Amino acid sequence: MSEPTSGPLEGIRVIDLTSVVMGPLATQIFGDLGADVITIENPRGTLSRVMTDGPHPQLSGIALNLLRNKRNVVLDLKTDAGRDTLLQIVSTAEVLVTNLRPATLARLGLTYPDIAAVRPDIVYCQAQGYPSDSPSADAPAYDDIIQAGTGLPDTFRRMTGEPQFVPTLIADKVSGLTIAYAVMAALLHRARTGEGQRVEVPMVDVMTAFTLVEHAAAATARPPQGPPGYERILNPERRPQRTSDGWISVLPYTRGNYEDVFAAGGRHDLVDDERIHTPRARIEHANSLYRDVADILTQRTTAEWMAFCRGSDIPVSGVPTLDELIDDLPEDVHPVVGAYKVLPQPVRFSRATGPTVHRPAALSGEHTDEVLAEVRDSISTGRADPGTPATSGADPHHEAR
Repeated sequence: MSEPTSGPLEGIRVIDLTSVVMGPLATQIFGDLGADVITIENPRGTLSRVMTDGPHPQLSGIALNLLRNKRNVVLDLKTDAGRDTLLQIVSTAEVLVTNLRPATLARLGLTYPDIAAVRPDIVYCQAQGYPSDSPSADAPAYDDIIQAGTGLPDTFRRMTGEPQFVPTLIADKVSGLTIAYAVMAALLHRARTGEGQRVEVPMVDVMTAFTLVEHAAAATARPPQGPPGYERILNPERRPQRTSDGWISVLPYTRGNYEDVFAAGGRHDLVDDERIHTPRARIEHANSLYRDVADILTQRTTAEWMAFCRGSDIPVSGVPTLDELIDDLPEDVHPVVGAYKVLPQPVRFSRATGPTVHRPAALSGEHTDEVLAEVRDSISTGRADPGTPATSGADPHHEAR
């Protein structure tokens, strides 16, 4: 059962022409913040519905959160009728987000000029693997491919000798967050000037910038003052540490932190060690310092070290498993599948912004009739100007980006 929305984006309608994770994560954020998100789904379905097991053939464990706070309309964009209907829906919206590739958008007649013809002030966000003006503009790109091309595997090579991927969809998710802030910045511009615009978010640019924030390092200067890579982060000893009964993450960050840990571990010979005297010395000797700390931490239990570090203002964390993290999540009840765990909004506002889940993840086409009735009413009463939609018989390729 949906509830009224109240959030910073209340009154903003977003057309979600995306698939997989990157685009749907961005539009989930918009929905969580109160926007009316309308997902346009291919009749064949979308990949996020089946990416993992789940309680329903259309609702994977991923989809239960990723597709929340959205209405779902099924349209076959290979047909003239499907495209015409989409343009009518677009005429009532403030934002369109798509991760279709440039050539696909052109074949469908859904480029920015096509959309602006029916909604001149729309914020049109086009996100795909590579810049639209590059030779790779229409190359397929998924998380592994973008990770590979933007330096993340090389950080592992520098640390362990062998490149590997980060075991999470980091490129998809960081790009989704980038879509969210870029669109909201464009909405702010629109509110101030009345102007819509096209916003492009190429994943390869997003992740190159993301990786190089710290790893450009000394190589940023011209001429380079050293190799790329932030030494402390690339240290192979930088990892969770064993205690006498489990795991912990203790990060002595200041000279005083190190002195306290060494004293607590009975290593008084290290309390005045030159390796901890300055920030630069601590970075240069991080490898051996991390080993010394790891040896000390085996002497006590996780709970004992947690209490000591908290009391001494030393950065510390437990190392929960994925199961433990999921167990701690709040629960909600989906009207079709029953109870499930909710990934809550990761931001908090001082004023009420409504519930995180005001509309549970929809089944495919669940809101087609409802949305189309609203659009027809809006057009008939003059609240929207759909223009004169063009036609196209191209393949939408919803799963490609």
